[in-house]
This record gives sequence, C-alpha cells and structure tokens, in this order.
Amino acid sequence: MEPLVTHKGKAAVLNRINVDTDQIIPKQFLKRIERTGYGRFAFFDWRYLADGSPNPDFELNQPIYEGVSILIAGENFGCGSSREHAPWALDDYGFKIVIAPSFADIFHQNCFKNGMLPIRLDYDVWKTFAASYENKGFEMTVDLEKQQIEDHEGNITPFHVDPHWREMLLNGYDEISLTLLLEDDIQAFEEKRSSWLRA
Repeated sequence: MEPLVTHKGKAAVLNRINVDTDQIIPKQFLKRIERTGYGRFAFFDWRYLADGSPNPDFELNQPIYEGVSILIAGENFGCGSSREHAPWALDDYGFKIVIAPSFADIFHQNCFKNGMLPIRLDYDVWKTFAASYENKGFEMTVDLEKQQIEDHEGNITPFHVDPHWREMLLNGYDEISLTLLLEDDIQAFEEKRSSWLRA
C-alpha cells in the first residue's frame, strides 16, 4: 500500500446515520473477483435513478463535490455485514479519509487494512465539521503524523489513532509486509527446527 502521512483534499458531507455496508456497496456487485472497479457502484441505490441516470438529489452527486477525497459521514458508519468490499468501493470512488462520530468496528479495521484512514471525532466536533462543509466543496488537510486536521479556515482539530494502525498507514504496510519485517527472525527460527519439521 502507499504510505498515508498527510492528505489534502476536498471534503463531502453524507449526513446520514447507520449507513450500512449494503448501502455502501449493494450485494449484487459482490460477484466481482477483483478488488478494483467497485467505485462506480458505491452508494448505487442512492446515486442512480431507476433508469440509470444520476440522482440529482443524492448528496455526493452535487457538482460542488466533484473530485472529493474526504468523506464526512454520520454516526455508526459502515454498520451491517462485514464485507471488505465496502472500503474497496469507497477507496475506488476516491475517498482516502472518512470522518465520523462512530464506526462499526469491523468496517473501521477494514479501512486501515486497505490504506484508508477512518477518524473518529467527538459528536460536537463532528457536528461543526458537518455544518461547515455541507454543500461547500472546501478542502481540509489531514496530518496523520501529527494526528490533526486543519480545516479550510486554518483551525486545527486533534484526533487520535491507535498506534498500531497509525504505524501501518504511515509506512504503507499491509499485514503481509508487516510479517516480512520479521523475515530474518522467521528464517533463523526455521533454521533451528529439526530436519523432520522442515521436510
């Protein structure tokens, strides 16, 4: 994965609570065998009308949100089934950061595992962000190293990320590359095993 140290991008507000993974990526699109190409199906049932044309009433279809890479979402974002396709779809859509007052635990972990940064903010702080960015198309800068957000007016908001996941994102590690950091130790252990165990 690519390291995520700082990210500057336009933020969009999806102020809906309990957005579940079936709304993020509906079940009929889970038959794909690749991890890419899901972005066009993200929020499909909200994003498109029955004839396949874009729904002009859906928040993320507003022209002001074109090119967004930061999603300000509502409470309990990513609830429902544990499908990893949900962060795949958001990432493929273009989102690198998701800010919400709360996340479903499995979705929260799946974001980190796929190189995305989910940020939990206290509800009152999140509410201010949602009000400030709704239908505005403003940019913000997220600094994972300093664990702070600089908004469009230059205000600084701190956040906290678990040290393990922070290290993973800062270095662009996935679980395989993290294991490979211990390759020398693994090799030394294998060499000490008796021959019948190594056969």
